[in-house]
Amino acid sequence: MIILLLAVFTYFKYFYTYSDGYRAGLLQKFTHKGNLFKTYEGELILSSVAGGSNVVIASEKFFFSVLDKSLANALDTLQGRNVIVHYKQKHGALPWKGDTPYYVDSVRLR
Repeated sequence: MIILLLAVFTYFKYFYTYSDGYRAGLLQKFTHKGNLFKTYEGELILSSVAGGSNVVIASEKFFFSVLDKSLANALDTLQGRNVIVHYKQKHGALPWKGDTPYYVDSVRLR
């Protein structure tokens, strides 16, 4: 019984998709990092209020992880550009899958 409860907990914590959606913004940073497990991590600046001449007044950062190497290569070439990413949010992150519970699975230019 304890093993079953542990299995259910693990599934809902690390594998069940809590939410999914899109985020649009400036891809500020994309890295391949880690001491023991190398993972792909990104940072998107979400602009909520823009001033004149495309200057961002208020912004929020969206941190995400990428599991697919070909997608990581595509994101690496898009740094400094406005993109739209599709993500899936889990309740937790496993160390070998990334630093964040947000996993990006597609990207396109905005």
